[in-house]
Amino acid sequence: MAFTGKYELESQENYEEFLEAVGLLNAKTDHKVVTEVLQDGNNFTWTQTIPNWNWSNKFTVGQECELATMMGSKFKAPVALENGKISIQFPQYIFTAEIIEDKLVMICITSGDKGVTFKRVNKRI
Repeated sequence: MAFTGKYELESQENYEEFLEAVGLLNAKTDHKVVTEVLQDGNNFTWTQTIPNWNWSNKFTVGQECELATMMGSKFKAPVALENGKISIQFPQYIFTAEIIEDKLVMICITSGDKGVTFKRVNKRI
């Protein structure tokens, strides 16, 4: 399934709980996040933007890639694509993304005792 496109936040679940679990509650915003995905085969550029802030990662499916957290810390992790779903193990959570009925659905599940599941549904714009 092709991910390329520009998407705007439509709905989200457990946003504040997720930010609190990963220690980023002070990063909470009421702006609608815009996600832009450029896919060229197994190569991706994934960018999220709100006014005065953006976060971007470039990665290749099937390889260990250097990535950045929302706050800019660098880490290395393998990127998988299985059954149309991207999966990346971030330091504090596992991130998955897939296209469901032309919507970009992203899920982050924190590790540890808190185990918060954050779901974000984005409509194509």
